Amino acid sequence: MTTTAPTAAHPAATPPAGPLTQLLAANAGNLAEWYDWLAYAYLSVYFADQIFPPDSDPAVHAVSSFGVFAVGFAARPVGGLLFGALSDRRGRRTAMTSAITLMGFGQLAMAVLPTYDQVGIAAPFALVFVRLAQGLSVGGEFAVSAVFSVELAPAHRRGLYSSLSYVSANLGQLLAAGIAALLAALLSTDAMRAWGWRAGFAIGALICVSGWWIRRDAVETQPPPGRADTRPGLFEFARTRPREALLIVGMTLGGTVTFYTWTTFLPTYAELTVGFDPGRALLVSTLALAFFTLLQPLAGLLADRIGRRPLMLAFGVGFTVLTVPLLSGITNSFWNLFLISCAGMALLTGYTAVSAAAMAELFPARVRTSGIGLPYAATVAAFGGTAPYLATALIDRDHADWFGWYTTALVLVSTVVYACMRETRTSTLT
Repeated sequence: MTTTAPTAAHPAATPPAGPLTQLLAANAGNLAEWYDWLAYAYLSVYFADQIFPPDSDPAVHAVSSFGVFAVGFAARPVGGLLFGALSDRRGRRTAMTSAITLMGFGQLAMAVLPTYDQVGIAAPFALVFVRLAQGLSVGGEFAVSAVFSVELAPAHRRGLYSSLSYVSANLGQLLAAGIAALLAALLSTDAMRAWGWRAGFAIGALICVSGWWIRRDAVETQPPPGRADTRPGLFEFARTRPREALLIVGMTLGGTVTFYTWTTFLPTYAELTVGFDPGRALLVSTLALAFFTLLQPLAGLLADRIGRRPLMLAFGVGFTVLTVPLLSGITNSFWNLFLISCAGMALLTGYTAVSAAAMAELFPARVRTSGIGLPYAATVAAFGGTAPYLATALIDRDHADWFGWYTTALVLVSTVVYACMRETRTSTLT
């Protein structure tokens, strides 16, 4: 879809921007958001014992830190609803700049967060508050940036453009993992625990500033209604497109739990189950994420040729069969963990590269962002955000294998949804 000329409701205060600039606006911000969100997961091993009561054992610290990670996800449905509505009522650019501004303030707060020794029990409460604010921002980010990218794309390249949503997300995670690994390599463990983890969050705040600077020049792909009485209601998508909203939930179930398991939690899973060294696990994660990122545009191009459903079905069937063998096959070998990481990410590409296009193609422009935002964010909060916490708790109770079966069950539900839904590749965006 091409950009729209300024109208009376959308004055020509916005400088002109070509497709490349538009894609950078969506994806540079998405990169910043995902760096910030995942930096917590990678750096929590260094600050958990400073924020939570210091007399607890490492397993309790891990459970507590991932519990707060899950609490941050609790705000995502609210963020998906509010930023989705903001996008449909006020425009994609307004929603994108607002989301990244909130995330930037959250990262700055993380960089100066007081410790338990300094403020006592107020420290974990402050951490929860910051994660809730960041959850609001991230809750709306995927829907807004993905819709912006898909609306920008030519009809025969929507799969490719949508795959860039996860390219930028992966690059954000890759950057977070790379910086965490670099800090861990350059600094002693004591220095990392004292101030190194704060440097990681300060870098995130600077990335948010860069993403905001790029996004402020974006041009609307869908100018919003000019009059307030013609703008969509907050829950209009649920009233007019209930089936499509439920499809978003079914499509996301298996994708979100495998995404967060493979791209975020797998290093910690290996550390807790087989004693894998945290520094080496971060290196494995960095290399596997680089491989995962390279696959996204290739799968997006393939989806533009053969459709969305075949790739999503390949993802669903693959993980239904292989989740338990892959997780139970992890050993304390660098190459073993690397190959298992890459195998899972290759399967996951069938979902990540095409999900944004498949979701956007289900809704008309009037409720496109809100129709995706709340159902997607609520599903991610319920099943993706809780995955690390649940896995850690099960490992602590010597039931690590249960998590693999739990993941398999969710993926199986999504696979049934993919098999039953219609192909959207030739749909016309309205």
